[in-house]
Amino acid sequence: MAKKARTAITPTREENFPEWYQQVIKAADMAENSPVRGCMIVKPNGWAIWENMQRTFDVWLKEYGVQNASFPLLIPLEFMNREAEHVDGFATECAVVTHHRLEKDENGKLVPAGKLEEPYIVRPTSETIIGDSMSRWIQSYRDLPMKLNQWGNVMRWEMRTRMFLRTSEFFWHEGHCAFEDHDGATADCMHILDLYEKFFTEVMAFDGFKGVKTPDERFPGANETYAFEAMMQDGKALQAATTHDLGTTFAKGCNIKYQDRDGGEQFVHTTSWAFSTRAIGGMIMIHGDDDGLIMPPKLAAHQIVILPMVKDDNEAQVMGFAEKVAAALKAKGIRVLLDTREMRTPDKMWDAIKKGIPLRVEIGGREADAEQVSCVRRDLGRESKETLSVEAFVEKAEGLLQAVHDELLSRSRKFRDDNTHEGSSVQDLKDFFGAGKIGFMKVPVTLLDDPALEAVMKEYSLSTRCMPFADGGEKVIIAKAY
Repeated sequence: MAKKARTAITPTREENFPEWYQQVIKAADMAENSPVRGCMIVKPNGWAIWENMQRTFDVWLKEYGVQNASFPLLIPLEFMNREAEHVDGFATECAVVTHHRLEKDENGKLVPAGKLEEPYIVRPTSETIIGDSMSRWIQSYRDLPMKLNQWGNVMRWEMRTRMFLRTSEFFWHEGHCAFEDHDGATADCMHILDLYEKFFTEVMAFDGFKGVKTPDERFPGANETYAFEAMMQDGKALQAATTHDLGTTFAKGCNIKYQDRDGGEQFVHTTSWAFSTRAIGGMIMIHGDDDGLIMPPKLAAHQIVILPMVKDDNEAQVMGFAEKVAAALKAKGIRVLLDTREMRTPDKMWDAIKKGIPLRVEIGGREADAEQVSCVRRDLGRESKETLSVEAFVEKAEGLLQAVHDELLSRSRKFRDDNTHEGSSVQDLKDFFGAGKIGFMKVPVTLLDDPALEAVMKEYSLSTRCMPFADGGEKVIIAKAY
């Protein structure tokens, strides 16, 4: 029997994918569970990824004319009651603040006191409170379009949590826009959805399917919901981002009116859109391997790690040379980590591998003497190792990082395409998922009217993901999902 290959992560993806995912997060030092039920502590290595996501996407939003703002974390209960259908979608997940202070009881323990006349909701989303502001800020067509965005956190109580993918508190951006008419709202949804596709492919190095949600999966209160659905390595779907055409639903609930060009009074048409830290979970599950995380270079906190391999008689020489290499790379705008920790070199190597740093540079006495570096790509492993002069490596570094990105994107597309299957009947779905196969199945939209579909969807925990634009709305993707 062949000896099992040693991996940095136990169990492997094949052995136990959910546990592998948790262990990758731990090994990469990204996050940990917190004392608050269902919430996570995002550690510096994880938060740096979110910061880079924000930094990139925020520029694109501002180029589109979006302005950032901040709205209260606490939302009056009365605001939530303004839109019954919307509230129904979040009611069981709402965290409620009922008291405004703490007092000591007879045992000296702090307990809630000062019951509020009206409770507050910790925001599960901000449509209502932003809509209230829009009702004051918008007076005429001259105030439109109004494009607002908020970077922040929200709270939705979750029974079963998994770091990044589903936690009670999570981080996101939420855009809320108002337009004169339906055409403006639709164009906004499509533009932002295209930006999401651009972001996921050009920055996060994964691809998916753009499409419109079925009515059952539509955001509560929306006319239409559009989504970007990605495939994880276990074949499940992850809704990576959504945009929502809200029509005049929220405008009527929040009384957002404007004077039109003819002097009449009209309700605005609103949209909302978001991606969250769950996209980081998707990135882990799409790119990671049995040795840990593989970071897309444009998001990595450190794009290159330099490992000085010193001995007692060459420490000054090796460290001086390593610092020279680091400075040359930083001058080109590359994020570099010079790992000077007092650790064994193999331990440093494995640490860099588990954290998914795209390029690893090794410098020992021989490299310092020859003014060369040895570099290894995380996505390809040891077989990619090459030795170059400092000048050649610094010149080539950006190209190598782009090559890592291109390889990750190519892999994600191939995996998606290889595991997306065509079907035409409920029996095809039953045969595919009943056999334990992984991936998506595309079936005709007309199959949604088949009375036999519901039982199969329930039996195999399936859901409709989206009706891809590429198929002209004639097909729907059905899959297991996170």
